[in-house]
Amino acid sequence: MGPFLLYVIFIVYMENFASIAVAFISGVLGPILLLYIKHLLDKKKVKPDMVKETLRVSELVTTKIEHIKEEFDADRVWITQFHNGGNFYPTGKSMAKFSIMYETVHPGVASVQSNFHNIPVNLFSKSINELLSNDVIEISDYKDESIATFGLKYIAEDTNCKSGYLFAIKTIDDKFIGTLGLDYTKRKKKLDMESINHLQVHATALGGVLMSHLQQ
Repeated sequence: MGPFLLYVIFIVYMENFASIAVAFISGVLGPILLLYIKHLLDKKKVKPDMVKETLRVSELVTTKIEHIKEEFDADRVWITQFHNGGNFYPTGKSMAKFSIMYETVHPGVASVQSNFHNIPVNLFSKSINELLSNDVIEISDYKDESIATFGLKYIAEDTNCKSGYLFAIKTIDDKFIGTLGLDYTKRKKKLDMESINHLQVHATALGGVLMSHLQQ
């Protein structure tokens, strides 16, 4: 076998070897290498500080509801959020509850935040179902028997609320995550449709802020 023929065989062999090597690297080592690089990048990612993020969101929401209180001359503005709270026996299924997470009040107006902590959703099924379906509850006068109060009248009496407005806080994909509430304790107040629509916009904005925090 001459030198030239050996050279040709060597070249063909090396080309085949190179093709096999490339196929091996791209088909086997490639994905492994990508996973390793992703692992290194993930390790270097700076995770948000939970406390700082909570304080940031709290400041945003508190500023928002302070603005709402002043804009609509409410005596008390609050936000509830739904959450898990304990488990049913014996199934272990999570209980749906809600708590007032944010609140602002005018001087001389009693806070209700401590009274609404870990409240089972089923205790307020009428009002929550109404908000789930129609987004708004308008009660301009709790003593007016012609106005539906959805089981909230006794709460109004306990909290000295003469008029109240509740708005569903939902995410962009229509998940019901909480409620924005305005209470009028010093006098009755009837909000016009423009105000109701404006408050619904505020509720939508709050949904965006709260959901972004929940996804951290």
